[in-house]
Amino acid sequence: MNNISLSNISKPIKNQLSEFSDVFSASMKSKVGLVDLVTKYILKQKGKKIRPLLVLLSSKISGEINERTYRGAVLVELLHTATLVHDDVVDNADKRRGFPSINAIWKNKIAVLMGDYLLSRGLMIAVEGNDFDFLKIMTGTVKRMSEGELLQIQKTRKLDINEETYFKIIADKTASLFETCCEIGARSSSENPGFHIAMRKYGENLGIAFQIKDDILDYEGSAKLFGKPIGGDIKEKKITLPLIHSLAQASKDEAANIKNLIKGGGKKDSVNQVINFVHEKNGIAYAEKIAKDYAGRAKKCLETFPENASKASLSALIDFVIERKQ
Repeated sequence: MNNISLSNISKPIKNQLSEFSDVFSASMKSKVGLVDLVTKYILKQKGKKIRPLLVLLSSKISGEINERTYRGAVLVELLHTATLVHDDVVDNADKRRGFPSINAIWKNKIAVLMGDYLLSRGLMIAVEGNDFDFLKIMTGTVKRMSEGELLQIQKTRKLDINEETYFKIIADKTASLFETCCEIGARSSSENPGFHIAMRKYGENLGIAFQIKDDILDYEGSAKLFGKPIGGDIKEKKITLPLIHSLAQASKDEAANIKNLIKGGGKKDSVNQVINFVHEKNGIAYAEKIAKDYAGRAKKCLETFPENASKASLSALIDFVIERKQ
């Protein structure tokens, strides 16, 4: 397990990832100085690049990486970046991956407009390449991501999220973009509908496992998620799977007490009490088990494909997602 790293996983497409980075930088260029200044700042922030990695590996497992693959990868990364910029405005976040956020430096107005610019650039690239199948998939994804976010906000206000609602939220908010990456990758290199469906289902299951793991990390005392402090979800009154399960195991009075602590606005002592409660009620172990179940489903989707380096990498990516510490 120790040698599973993103650099090892990306070995079969190392050169293509480098090519993607060049195409991605070029796609953000503008004649407006302020736009270029902000995009240069965005490009400095090195994320995990899991989404372009998914597009490229899904393309390679299904056929050969080509120009259409790069356009698909740029489209999803532009959309993802746009949503992060907008999310930071919505959340009043002043940090992103350890850097000051766009809204912290340039204020909300510029951040919102930059998010709009990035989204429109992605859509334009797809239109110019006649990638209308990509556009159809992507617009459905943007709709689902927005609905998932709004459903979470609605439910957070009342603190009444159950497991069914939680899975609906994470399927729309997170897994939908993973699905899209994998389907676009497969479509860019193959006309085999079986491959398209298998990769879409792989992305969905991987995305759900990824989000559950993120939610677990919020309760794990040693981890820091991209500079996000432990208990960040609790402070934001987000009810995620470890807590949903723990509340279901508690008496009515105990559950009411925990919900009151969360409503109280995230004082350090309250956050620690909620974290301890989740550990006591085996919320972490339960969420780990569910995440592993989705990981197993993702691996099953790969059985459609012959053995090759891309398949090995996509399988290793599932293990990486489940085992990561940040």
